[in-house]
Amino acid sequence: MTATMPLNGIRVLDAATLFAGPLAATLLGDYGADVIKIEHPKGDPVRGHGHTKNGVPLWWKMISRNKRAISLSLSVPEGQQLLLALVDHADVLIENFRPGTLERWNLGWDVLHARNPNLILLRMTGFGQFGPYASRPGFGTLAEAMSGFAHITGDPEGPPTLPPFGLADGIAGITGAFAVMTALFNREHSQAQGQIIDMAIIEPILTVLGSQPIVYDQLGIIQKRSGNRSINNAPRNTYKTKEGKWIAISTSAQSIAERVMRLVEHPEVIDEPWFKSGAERAKHADLLDKMVGDWIAARSFDQVVRAFTEAEAAVAPIYDVSDVMRDPQFQALNSIVTLPDEELGQVKMQNVLFRLSETPGMIRWTGRKLGQDNATVYGELGVTSEQLKELKTKGVI
Repeated sequence: MTATMPLNGIRVLDAATLFAGPLAATLLGDYGADVIKIEHPKGDPVRGHGHTKNGVPLWWKMISRNKRAISLSLSVPEGQQLLLALVDHADVLIENFRPGTLERWNLGWDVLHARNPNLILLRMTGFGQFGPYASRPGFGTLAEAMSGFAHITGDPEGPPTLPPFGLADGIAGITGAFAVMTALFNREHSQAQGQIIDMAIIEPILTVLGSQPIVYDQLGIIQKRSGNRSINNAPRNTYKTKEGKWIAISTSAQSIAERVMRLVEHPEVIDEPWFKSGAERAKHADLLDKMVGDWIAARSFDQVVRAFTEAEAAVAPIYDVSDVMRDPQFQALNSIVTLPDEELGQVKMQNVLFRLSETPGMIRWTGRKLGQDNATVYGELGVTSEQLKELKTKGVI
């Protein structure tokens, strides 16, 4: 199967830690890249994050799937030489050390590029490689705060709200995979050499926040927190049904907004001049929310979903993860897959990110044990079993 996958023949060295950089490598591995996960002999920090089962880290199983696992200390000369030997045969190196760290280890771009002119180096840091904040520790939480995301998230009367998961890291990881593919395309189709990708985690999340910068630039408007409401249309909110379940509706399209108001038995508002524009409807959110909320509160969850579906109005239940696992649409898409794991037996996790009709991606294996592929990967470099034992004794691997 690997030979038919779209990134077959691409080798990626994943020397990044935690989430953004490793996720970029995961996505490349999902579509056939040979990803070699390089972690410190003491273990990657992800192994200590989140839940475990019988001492086995569960997040590691997903973020390190489709990766061959080797251990290597980059802070010692012997480890640096082994990395350079790996670079000789690599297409991509992903790292997220603070700017200057690779250079301090004699692994800067000048050394890497001289060793392999076709190498693409993805440098994933909180604030980028230059600027006044470049040397600061950078995490997704800081990006969620500084990008403006937290400022607009939460109840209008409440505090700025951070997401309860790695949102900025996730967005940066997906963007990082796109950046790598862009550089690979350029290399393959313009006969160019490799290049550096400088990705600051603060930037991709800023991009997905939409029109805020241009609105501020042109109108001086700073978006405020609006809870579950939208500043662009109404009704748009979460609503509680008769038995206490929650649903969400959206009326981004004018036709959907009209269907909703007819459904909730308030067609008279459709003829109001302000109803013709999403932004103007948003200014009347209190009125529209009461009309919609009262109608939904008087009916059961099943009644509401059935009525909205029949009216071709946009509705979705508010799910927790157990609901996701049971939902027939996710099941039809095969969004959650069951995989064999040598430590846990069978495990379920998210499938590959998108479906290609001719060269689909696939999960070949889950995250592996620390250093599990040392013998294989270093053996490809000509390192003997005796040399491996010596390197392990020295703490290099």
